[in-house]
Amino acid sequence: MAPVDTFDAVYAAHYAPLVRLAYVTVGSLPAAEDVVQDVFVEWYRRIDRVDAPAAYLRKAVVSRCSSWVRRRVLERRHAGTFDEALVAAPDPRIVAVRVALARLTPRQQSAVFLRYYLDLSVPEVAETLDCPLGTAKSLLHRGLARLQAHLEDR
Repeated sequence: MAPVDTFDAVYAAHYAPLVRLAYVTVGSLPAAEDVVQDVFVEWYRRIDRVDAPAAYLRKAVVSRCSSWVRRRVLERRHAGTFDEALVAAPDPRIVAVRVALARLTPRQQSAVFLRYYLDLSVPEVAETLDCPLGTAKSLLHRGLARLQAHLEDR
């Protein structure tokens, strides 16, 4: 398959799930789309050297989102402001879950999203987050415990 055909097929299959993954971490749809587009551009430049595009793309999106969040924290710290950009949803249960997710660390958010939304196995979550299996299990366990505690408080 030619690189362009490969790119088109992978893009069509993975763009939307990757944007959702990025959105969970960055909390902004435009920023999530930018991150994913940048990752696809980077992948296209090395398409012939990447054996597992889906895994490469997930890992790159998680990495770029972490960088985006770090930059955003620094910008807020230097600007002295904090803005809560939570998109309101008509269903209060959706809002409650989004608020609970926002209280997790970015790595916990990514781990929970990868495991329960993208339905990756725990070893795949560990590979995507570039961490040991035990760390992935810990991120999932602690993330779910924090989600449950926050949702029960409501």
